Amino acid sequence: MGDVTVASLDGGQVELGSGELETFSGEFGGQLFVPGDPGYEDARAVWNAMVERRPALIARCTGPADVKRAVGFARSNGLLTSIRGAGHNIAGNALAEGGFTIDLSQLRIVEVDPASRTARAQPGATLGDLDAATQAHGLAVPVGINSTTGIAGLTLGGGFGWLSRKYGMTIDSLVSADVVTAGGETIRASESENADLFWGLCGGGGNFGVVTSFEFRTAAVGPEVLCGLIVHPFSDALPALEHYRQFAAAAPEDLTVWVVLRHAPPLPFLPEEVHGKKVLVFAFVYGGDVAPGEAAIRPLREWGSPHGEHVGPAPFAEFQKAFDPLLEPGARNYWKSHNFPGLVDGNLDAVLSYTELLPTMESEIFIAQMGGATNRVPSDATAYPHRDAEFIMNVHTRWEDAGRDAECIAWAREFFDATAPFATGGVYSNFVSEADDDSRVEASFGGNYARLLALKERYDPDNFFRINQNIRPGRDMRA
Repeated sequence: MGDVTVASLDGGQVELGSGELETFSGEFGGQLFVPGDPGYEDARAVWNAMVERRPALIARCTGPADVKRAVGFARSNGLLTSIRGAGHNIAGNALAEGGFTIDLSQLRIVEVDPASRTARAQPGATLGDLDAATQAHGLAVPVGINSTTGIAGLTLGGGFGWLSRKYGMTIDSLVSADVVTAGGETIRASESENADLFWGLCGGGGNFGVVTSFEFRTAAVGPEVLCGLIVHPFSDALPALEHYRQFAAAAPEDLTVWVVLRHAPPLPFLPEEVHGKKVLVFAFVYGGDVAPGEAAIRPLREWGSPHGEHVGPAPFAEFQKAFDPLLEPGARNYWKSHNFPGLVDGNLDAVLSYTELLPTMESEIFIAQMGGATNRVPSDATAYPHRDAEFIMNVHTRWEDAGRDAECIAWAREFFDATAPFATGGVYSNFVSEADDDSRVEASFGGNYARLLALKERYDPDNFFRINQNIRPGRDMRA
């Protein structure tokens, strides 16, 4: 490996000589990639094709010792550094243009202790990895809904999915984390050790260090759960949403029902003439026993005249993959998101008006049902503050042709503005597309921002970890 020029933390460049790189390579147990190397293009590929960044150097780690070495090397040389988990983050925070990427994607081991009902996951593990390991013992952690999402980014942003109404956010199941700090120290954070840092990791993103191990409490779930999809014609969308609003208010916490508005994919249980037509989909999981689940979902199943449904007991780990075909890597994606305290009439009108204008066949609007256990935690108990959200909406714009970027982004932003009057003002940080949007970063941390800022100034005063939903130390919060 010859000399490499890497972007620096001060905005300039650092020349790394071949001798320095050889020394680092000799101490580092994993692979190093520079542009032009075999494997470099795969190493820099991330889920969102809109993110086109080329790190000057990628260090693919084999374990925590490699992470510590890589952080120390980057810090001592003043390198602009990003941390890559599974590479699923919408804003592309896994990569630093011209910088140094510490790649954790190969660290995917998940270990489950069924006696203590805990699971320990490495930072490159996906939700699919965690589900497979825990479900082998009839256990689960409340995580997201796409099996290729990385557990690290999901957890550090808060994390929610089908089981959250019953068991809370992903962070509400976090027991401890092993962290490499900006100073190169390895420490454990939990409610009893470095409790302030643990609080910050529970929703504060990647601002405070690199987590090399996550320990979770698990709950008894499945392996089979009652779950499925109910697909209604878009012409019935308004009364369907009005019915859903009433149904959701009385739903037991074992039951979670999300709404998806999109063009119908070619699902085998739908008539062929429905494929490609706009539809409203109720997607649900009942996390308890099947018999009470059937009773709980019956009022929704018996309403209206759906195009079709696919409902019944199924392995939870398999239903966790149900949306994977709609979220394959390689497409261009742009998201906008709101938290809602409820679904009022004007909001429903705006949602349906913009569904009429979906810019592509792949774009969708989903409304996630929250409440339950997610709202029983005080807003300042974790860095994630949005314990008042009853629904989270994500405007998921997806397309293939780069020539349509402006059109698709404009649609999402206009929709976002139209629904803003009905929102709480908060946002789930993992849904923020623009990595440098300070206003949305502050909104994602809400009333906890000042405490997070103080924590950042303690653990990372030089903002070494900055390629993230960044909390910038030294910012005057009085302005």
